[in-house]
Amino acid sequence: MGKKWILMMAAQFSVGLLCAQDLKKAADTLFQKELNEVVVTATRNERKLGNVAVPVSIISQKTIQQAASLRLKDILQEQPGLFITSGFGAGVQMQGLNPDYTLILVDGEPLVGRTSGVLDLNRLTVGNIRKIEIVKGPSSGLYGSEALAGVINIITDKSYDGSGQVSARYGTYQTVDLNGSAGMRFGKLGVQAFINHFRTDGYSIRPFSVERSKLPISRTTPQLQLNMPLGSRTTWNGSVRYNHEYIKNEITVTNNGLSTVSNGRERNRDLNISSTLTHQFHKNLKSSLRLYATRFEGSQVLNTNNGAGYDDYFLQQFYRAENQTDINLRKNISLTAGAGYIREMVNSNRYDDKNSRKDNDVLYGFMQAEWKPVSSLVLIGGLRYDDNRLYASAFSPKIAAKYTVNPRFSLQASYGRGFKAPDFRQLYLNFTNTAAGGYSVLGALEARETLAQLNAAGLIKQFEDDYGKLASLKPEFSNGINIGFTAFPVKKVQWQVNLFRNDISNLIESRLMAVRVDNSQIFSYINVQRAYTQGVETNVKYLVGKGFQADLGYQFLQTADKDQLKKIKEGNYYFTRDENNFSVPLKRSDYIGLPNRSPHMATVKLLYEKPNQSWFVNTRAIYRSKWVVSDRDGNGIYNKQDEFARAYVLLNLSGGYHFRNGIRLQAGIENALDHVDAINLPNAPGRSFYGSITYQFKTKKK
Repeated sequence: MGKKWILMMAAQFSVGLLCAQDLKKAADTLFQKELNEVVVTATRNERKLGNVAVPVSIISQKTIQQAASLRLKDILQEQPGLFITSGFGAGVQMQGLNPDYTLILVDGEPLVGRTSGVLDLNRLTVGNIRKIEIVKGPSSGLYGSEALAGVINIITDKSYDGSGQVSARYGTYQTVDLNGSAGMRFGKLGVQAFINHFRTDGYSIRPFSVERSKLPISRTTPQLQLNMPLGSRTTWNGSVRYNHEYIKNEITVTNNGLSTVSNGRERNRDLNISSTLTHQFHKNLKSSLRLYATRFEGSQVLNTNNGAGYDDYFLQQFYRAENQTDINLRKNISLTAGAGYIREMVNSNRYDDKNSRKDNDVLYGFMQAEWKPVSSLVLIGGLRYDDNRLYASAFSPKIAAKYTVNPRFSLQASYGRGFKAPDFRQLYLNFTNTAAGGYSVLGALEARETLAQLNAAGLIKQFEDDYGKLASLKPEFSNGINIGFTAFPVKKVQWQVNLFRNDISNLIESRLMAVRVDNSQIFSYINVQRAYTQGVETNVKYLVGKGFQADLGYQFLQTADKDQLKKIKEGNYYFTRDENNFSVPLKRSDYIGLPNRSPHMATVKLLYEKPNQSWFVNTRAIYRSKWVVSDRDGNGIYNKQDEFARAYVLLNLSGGYHFRNGIRLQAGIENALDHVDAINLPNAPGRSFYGSITYQFKTKKK
């Protein structure tokens, strides 16, 4: 099946569907239903999407099912303005900011277990997700650290109505995904149980290589959710989620001219337990007590060809107690206030000794007020204070406004200050990677003492310039502005635009500090950068005709290191090579900005669904323009003469049929154009196929 045939097939689908009969009332109904969708992530309490003053998007359960997504990575990569990174697992880049700065929640509770700042989205199955809420822009005013770029909240299904389903999917690379769920009530007690099992043999996109880009993986995720009314005004909710992951490792790493071949295994375990007690004191006063505990344990054991071996162990525990109170002071004024305590601990041989525990405590409080002086205007102001034992306290304010000009046009604007605390890795790391050439990374609190000891022992060949910048790390801060509008220019079209700017200070980066006498490198962390990301996002939804919808999204992005930009404007500081290989001063027009970011990203989605919903056809195309990946001319800055990853289009196709007896059949093609880039997109295999069957059923009430 070649590219030409697939493109012709997609074009025939599109042309045929464009001829469908218009249905104006359906457009109004669909858009109004979306605006009436209740969201909680943007304000930490229930608000209709049409009344929210910050950039929020929702991915529905139906959208996830029709896209045939398996893991959280699969559905997020098809959303406008989001890019999935490949280093240390699948992370999400939002508004040009790295995965470190996006907070990932499950039912409002944070996940832990990041590697080099990346929380691997492949850990999360989408089999029991009811919807995903995405809030873009600084959200530290409500959620604290790691919400500098925004928040992604995965809201799971909590159905206790006696329904359930089972499903099975099989695809290329012997990929198997099995799901089962059921919810019912036993008297007053509501129980919702879910389990997912995923396995794949992985794949190799490097010809004639036994090493696999995607390694053989097995994941199992059970979840149990409980609901119990304790009276007419009091409700208790509980949840237990567990994820077990086993990965067979076949790794080859080249560093400093040395190739290291490793074989072994990686095992990760993730446990989340939550308990929430909610009491309605009065129709205008509600309070919730939330207790949450999560534990992530990861280990990796490798045998290497250099005989050194590799044994990595990481255990992170996170405990939080929080109270939130919601008050309606008047019909047009509401207040949300809360306070909490966080206890976080980590044991790892990355930090000297796995029996030596590092810990931290955080006390915090937050408040947000919402005021509607007139029916067409919503004003929101909030503030959060975090008192962190390991570094200075942080204030995070946020203000937002939304003005509805008329039923077809509204304006919104928001400002927020986000922050990210230095993590355990940046503070305490003492890690030598024997499986990758023997380089070392030291946390900022460990670096000076350790380097002094190595130097006294005669093991340091030379110190680098950044060694003199080692100091206590400061939190990273961002001042973010978002301004946009939502318009309905005609009955069948919804148009959204959002302009954003994020100014970041005290960015924490790893820098080379010293070189050992054996030429192995030693890195550590310092606050070095002032940077910005800015751009525009736009999304157009068009109900072309009866049952047919087109969704077009686009993001334009600009980024820069402010200090680098200043030196370029001053001239004669950075140099590069011209077409004749002569050294010349770098021009502003040659400057690229921050690496691994594309200036242009776009999505095109075409969905046809039979009015009685018996069958559907879904086409999604994701475009990303080229992005810089390597400083080829070695001047310490990224410019047009450097190395770029080539632009690409990923085309995904799916279709399904619903039978009246509750059975749904579905099939599809992922990466139909067979785009492969082994170096820059190791997580994207070539063209792959799959088929699935789902059975929905009703259980008897107990």
